[in-house]
Amino acid sequence: MSEKIVIVGAGQAGLQIAESLRAEAFAGDIVLLAGENFPPYQRPPLSKAWLQGEVAEQRLFLRGADFFAARNIDLRLGAHVTAIDRASKTVILADGSVENYSGLALATGARARRPAIAGADLAGVCVLRDIEDARSIAHRLPLAENIVVIGGGFIGLEVAAAARKKGRPVKVVETLDRLMARAVTPKISTFFADLHRAHGAELLFSTQVTALEGRDGRVAAVITAEDQKIPADLVILGIGAIANDELAAAAGLEVSRGIVVDSYGGTSDSAIVAAGDCTVWRRDDGKLLRLESVQNAVEQGKAAAASLMGRKKPFVAAPWFWSDQYDVKLQMAGLSEGFDGFVERVSGESAFSLFYYRGEKLIAVDSVNRPGEHLLARKLLDAGISPDKAQVADAAGDLRGLLR
Repeated sequence: MSEKIVIVGAGQAGLQIAESLRAEAFAGDIVLLAGENFPPYQRPPLSKAWLQGEVAEQRLFLRGADFFAARNIDLRLGAHVTAIDRASKTVILADGSVENYSGLALATGARARRPAIAGADLAGVCVLRDIEDARSIAHRLPLAENIVVIGGGFIGLEVAAAARKKGRPVKVVETLDRLMARAVTPKISTFFADLHRAHGAELLFSTQVTALEGRDGRVAAVITAEDQKIPADLVILGIGAIANDELAAAAGLEVSRGIVVDSYGGTSDSAIVAAGDCTVWRRDDGKLLRLESVQNAVEQGKAAAASLMGRKKPFVAAPWFWSDQYDVKLQMAGLSEGFDGFVERVSGESAFSLFYYRGEKLIAVDSVNRPGEHLLARKLLDAGISPDKAQVADAAGDLRGLLR
């Protein structure tokens, strides 16, 4: 059999694997199987600029049709893989066709989590994960009189901000006692809670949703554990995502709330790699880390492609993320978990950065409306440079000299 690499999933990670294979001078066949009926597109703008009408849908698409033709990448839309036969090195598709592979890449992404409560399937209850989801919300948003966002994470808050900018009433219901609690520290949570309230959003903390009540098949109210009935004709579920690892698990690959990969994108089968939101990364200390970001998809995709070529190219850059809410940009570099101290670097009422330390070591930086400082933080973290805390606290001091 001639060399052929099959990539299951055509999101950011799947596209990156295909691109990197050609960049690594892979001369064999590349088959890119897209489960959706769309070519690869950007997901982050769906809850940000696109939902606010600031970006045309056509601009979401990452590459044009000529790109795939020029690089001899066989992109197939609506191609659903139902099984992997590792023994025969084949994948089976829903239409009954079979694809042989010499190397297989899994970039199956993740799906929105839905709560196991009554009424979750009512009309007017939406998630936001793909273009079709975004279209549905964009259609309903201008008509909604009572919008309830369940979940105070990035997606939920970005949708809430878009709705308020369109003048729609919004209530955000969060199980925990602060916003974005799993991703940011309390000071950042408080800043964004104040921001949303200043724009007219109502926030309900420590509130558990137990059911969604309907009328004529459409959602009409959100019911809480305290028996509170919150009127709702549009409900956005923003309670996280579940890795699409079932295909891998059925094939006998190691999974643990995601396909387990090493720093090179390798799985428990030497002929199979994985990248993107479907993965969980086993770090050198043995701990499993799940990252959902464009950067992770791109860098893991590069590493996975190199592994398929028999080369070692580990993903070593500090992880980074961002969120746009109203006119505020939050950018995060590194992982602040386990910090024992932080230093605030302020340059204005709504522009600051928090530098997080473990001992004297810089481990993460959260920046609000400080894009230049965010880029600097990424460089410092990648270089393993930890600025002196007093130097960070001096907002007039120039940290860029540390990189020379």
